[in-house]
Amino acid sequence: MSHILLVYASHDGQTEKICRTLQTIIQQAGQQITVLSIDQAAQADPAAFDKIVIGASIRYGKHGPEIAAFIKQNQAILDSKPNAFFSVNLVARKPEKSSPASNPYLQKFLKRITWHPKHLAVFAGKIDYPSYGLFDRLLIRLIMWMTHGPTDPKAVIEFTDWEQVKAFGQQIANM
Repeated sequence: MSHILLVYASHDGQTEKICRTLQTIIQQAGQQITVLSIDQAAQADPAAFDKIVIGASIRYGKHGPEIAAFIKQNQAILDSKPNAFFSVNLVARKPEKSSPASNPYLQKFLKRITWHPKHLAVFAGKIDYPSYGLFDRLLIRLIMWMTHGPTDPKAVIEFTDWEQVKAFGQQIANM
């Protein structure tokens, strides 16, 4: 049985929800998993785990700097173990931008860091206009309008492909 560390950064909760689903899938596969937000990650020693997975959401076009800092700080450990990285973003709702090779946010992030994850995934996120503050709601609606996405200020739309998440969970369990 492997012990897996899953560290994530989530702004609006969808990345955390994906992590909890991965946790269930991995546990059902007989693996042990510890799931920590990036704020909790300092509590763990990544070297004590057999495998490491990192997940991060996009906020206004970028992955958070705390994820890049965690990767930089732990790169030697990451490189020495089976590992994976996944990105959660709304542009992945478009089929032509839903793979690791075609997702511009993931590709931009990978160019910014020196770590080369062994496994990659991209998941579409969720729009929840009613939960956003005024500024975020207006800005996200503008971005959606520009990219031909949903702009109804009452819309709550989950774009995440849960079968894709399940397949990635199996991939992690089998690393």
